[in-house]
Amino acid sequence: MKRSSKLLKPAVLAVSAGTILAADMALAQGQRNCAPRELVVGRLADGYGETRQSMGLGANNSVIEVFASDETGTWTITVTTPNGVTCLVASGQAFEELAEALPAKGNDA
Repeated sequence: MKRSSKLLKPAVLAVSAGTILAADMALAQGQRNCAPRELVVGRLADGYGETRQSMGLGANNSVIEVFASDETGTWTITVTTPNGVTCLVASGQAFEELAEALPAKGNDA
């Protein structure tokens, strides 16, 4: 699996983009990038050393999760439907965990 993008803020991305990613799930299913959650999580752990870094609730009660490896820097975003099917929707390299403070109120950034 080739990975080429950089994820900057996984927790915010997983929650705020949940609706967009859930809509993309249909595309991912059409590409056969879906399987039972246990199988997907196992493959991410065994094949890439990725563990869950963040999660959020998306559209239609789908769970959006970000998996990443501190050792290799690879990352994957998944969407899991209520019936337990998990689809890969994005992946890349150069994962970084960030904890940025919000700008002070009244300052236009």
